[in-house]
Amino acid sequence: MHDLKKEVNQIERGLFKITFISLFSIVLLHSSAKAQTAAEIITQVKARIEKVNNYVAKGKLLTNVAFIKAPVAQVKIYFKKPNHIRIRNVSGISFIPRGSVNISLDNVFSDIASYDIIDAGKEAKTGFRIIKLLPNNDTSEVVLSTLYIDEKKMLVMKATTTTRDNGTYELQMTYGKYADFGLADKIIFSFNTKEYKLPKGITLDYDVGNSKEEDTKLKNKKGKVEISYSSYVINQGVPDSVFQ
Repeated sequence: MHDLKKEVNQIERGLFKITFISLFSIVLLHSSAKAQTAAEIITQVKARIEKVNNYVAKGKLLTNVAFIKAPVAQVKIYFKKPNHIRIRNVSGISFIPRGSVNISLDNVFSDIASYDIIDAGKEAKTGFRIIKLLPNNDTSEVVLSTLYIDEKKMLVMKATTTTRDNGTYELQMTYGKYADFGLADKIIFSFNTKEYKLPKGITLDYDVGNSKEEDTKLKNKKGKVEISYSSYVINQGVPDSVFQ
């Protein structure tokens, strides 16, 4: 009887080992299947963005630049592939720096084949996957783009781009009901005010009662343009005349 119990215990221990090994193997297989390369993630994000051929969006634009006083502007934003974008004021005055045409990620993803894709791991605080895009063309205006991607949602949450002529700018995106199209409900466009100039023909009041030295310090600070989108009309067509 004692030998029988001993044999049963040995069988049970053997079954436990087999079960444990099987479960461990399943976990490993699941983990390796779930892990994706940087190129695969970029492909999935690109596929979502490419759902949009054109759109007309309405929203509010807030300019936050230390040396410029500008009210909130009601705007319409027009987009059409491959990378045409136009911001029109419905009311109000807004300071839109050169380079703000890059508020659309299509500028990057429409020409993704011209970039080397580099996996930079994950951001410690958020867990977002960090992917760097390095142009393989020495004459490219873009020097480096860094994307912070939510792998679960396959959405770009932040993008930092360094250019040759327009300094470095950053995009931060917040998504809502248009996330399936990769379109944000809110975009914060941050830039170094020193690197930007007002468009030709545009003059704004810089007078804030400071000395030249103080004004220089203000101009070296970060500026922000925030666009909060209230609605999008997607893939209903946008005439080329809008961008002329």
